[in-house]
Amino acid sequence: MSDATHRGGSVPGKTIGNDVRYYQRDFWSQENLKFSEPHYRMGKAVQIISRVAAGRESELLDIGCGPATLRRVLPSNINYHGIDIAIQNPAPDLIESDIVNTPIRFADKKFDIVIAQGVFEYVPNVQAQKFAEIAEILRPTGTFIVTYWNYAHRNPKIYHAHTNVQPIGEFRQDLSRCFRVDRYFPASHNWYHGSPSMSFNKTINMHVNMRIPLVSRLLGVEYFFLCSPPG
Repeated sequence: MSDATHRGGSVPGKTIGNDVRYYQRDFWSQENLKFSEPHYRMGKAVQIISRVAAGRESELLDIGCGPATLRRVLPSNINYHGIDIAIQNPAPDLIESDIVNTPIRFADKKFDIVIAQGVFEYVPNVQAQKFAEIAEILRPTGTFIVTYWNYAHRNPKIYHAHTNVQPIGEFRQDLSRCFRVDRYFPASHNWYHGSPSMSFNKTINMHVNMRIPLVSRLLGVEYFFLCSPPG
């Protein structure tokens, strides 16, 4: 749904339990156009997906796919499917669905890889339920790749549409109820709470997939989690 840097004013959403505001299709039909071109985190996601697939033909589901930009940059051995609340250009490999109020699924398909980039910051009150739904559509040897914002950053910024704000440790604990968390590491380290913009910083961060004691807690912008079905 979103990269690490956000712009734009508040758009009214739907208020659900405990006065949490959930932003609906009218908001996302405009917001996801900002991500029509590949961005830093997506580039890193492609690297991770390629390593997970290891050249094998693989079925992938992109949750919160927006304008399906990821489809354009994946290797040819990845069979792409996307789901989003606001699909810009309908296609057979895309489904428009409100994942907060509707179970996550793509017909009756099972997937080798499921990815959710910048999604769970926006799904209030139903995080555990959504993890369980993803576990149901992941093949026994599959991988769930998910990102989540680091709100413990030295200078945290909370976008107005972030309605599911929690510490990284709590997010990981919830994940571990449905998956085995095999690895997690920052998508990037940056002095500012946003994806790196300078070429040198981008290049360095693109190849660093590790947690650095203390540094990652304070400078990790957001984290990638690589998960598999429980043993």
